[in-house]
Amino acid sequence: MLDYAALSALAAVMREGSFERAARALHVTPSAISQRIRLLEERVGCALVIREQPCRATETGRRLCQHVDQVRLLEQDLHTALPALSADAPARVPLPIAVNADSLATWAAPALASFAADSPVLLEVLVDDQDHTSERLRSGAVLAAVTAAARPAAGCNSRPLGAMRYRAAASPAFMQRYFADGVGAGSLARAPSLVFNTKDELQASWARRLCHRHVELPRHTLPSSHAFVSAAAAGMGWGLHPESMIARQLSEGSLVELVPDTPLDVALYWQHARAASGLLDRLTGAVLSAAREALLAP
Repeated sequence: MLDYAALSALAAVMREGSFERAARALHVTPSAISQRIRLLEERVGCALVIREQPCRATETGRRLCQHVDQVRLLEQDLHTALPALSADAPARVPLPIAVNADSLATWAAPALASFAADSPVLLEVLVDDQDHTSERLRSGAVLAAVTAAARPAAGCNSRPLGAMRYRAAASPAFMQRYFADGVGAGSLARAPSLVFNTKDELQASWARRLCHRHVELPRHTLPSSHAFVSAAAAGMGWGLHPESMIARQLSEGSLVELVPDTPLDVALYWQHARAASGLLDRLTGAVLSAAREALLAP
């Protein structure tokens, strides 16, 4: 039988990033946290925490954190079904998920907010590129994710959400400066692009499809979906924007497409742990419903 007090200590360290903050969250001393984790490491026979700033979990530690997250959700369901146990129920349970920034900036945030407002949870939303959020599932860092990966991670289900349509756009002045003679491999290799971070391959994918070969793009790194739009309108660079975010700018003319009618559609999926949790089922329903309204049909 696992020691769930020790598992809670481990999960708190991963959530808070340090033994000291975990101790404050659980209202115990840092030495108590350290002792619980040491005993748990002795029990499983390997290290569970990489003691850095912030602390990180080993692979085994991440699996145990995912397990305790699932147990908390199941216990919350049990307390809901058996009101006599409600005095022992935690007020809210953590529910870690991963979402790509563009979904969060457009259709996902309202769905998550509505779910969290009516559910006994504390959402922990991690933001990552849609091509990498599934790695958070595989590592055990989250219980659900919006991802570009159709194949489910081990122990997870995968549901199609639809496709997010992107448009390559820049300001008229930027177009005149860099693309007066057309958009091609040569001009794209000179014109600064905008990327969310080093994982962001959208701009490179669009350029490859247009030019039928890889183009090495100069790039500004700007980790904000809304700042992407503002920066493009100000002439900082060109980038791939969710169509819904720049509809007004395209209509007004403050942004124009680099090449008309060349959208890039990115298929998205909702993957979630197979834990039989009513809360996770409700979250899944909220996400699927919002995606049906906002995304292109699967």
